Order: sequence, then structure tokens, then C-alpha cells
Amino acid sequence: MNYSIPAVVLLATLALGACTGPMGPQGNQGNTGNPGKTGMQGMTGDTGSTGNTGDTGATGVPGKSGGTIVVVPPPAQ
Repeated sequence: MNYSIPAVVLLATLALGACTGPMGPQGNQGNTGNPGKTGMQGMTGDTGSTGNTGDTGATGVPGKSGGTIVVVPPPAQ
């Protein structure tokens, strides 16, 4: 007995359909998974820029003029 392929497929489909009942209700949703692990630590940041040069200091107080020294010779004897 030679059967064509479409006839065999149709017969198999009808046979499986007759043996299978209607689909049952959908099951409950599964549990939520555990939290993920903590990520790795980030790289060290770049070094900051060099600060600006400080301001020039205040001008000092002017010095006082030196006093005049008078040399007096000893009296003659």
C-alpha cells in the first residue's frame, strides 16, 4: 500500500488531534530571581590641575634713614 506524503501527514495530524485534549489553564508566574552581585569598583580619578600662583605680597614699610655720627677729637694736653 503506497500512501502519499500529504495523506500520511493529514492522517497523523488527525490522529494526534483526537488523542490530545484541550489546553489547560496557564500556570502561575515563577518567583523573582535573587538580586545580582555588586559591581566592581571604579578606577581612580585623574589628578586635579595645578592651582594658580599666589598673589604678590604687600610692599614692606620703608626703612628709616641712619643718624649722622659726629666724631669729636679728644682735647689737646
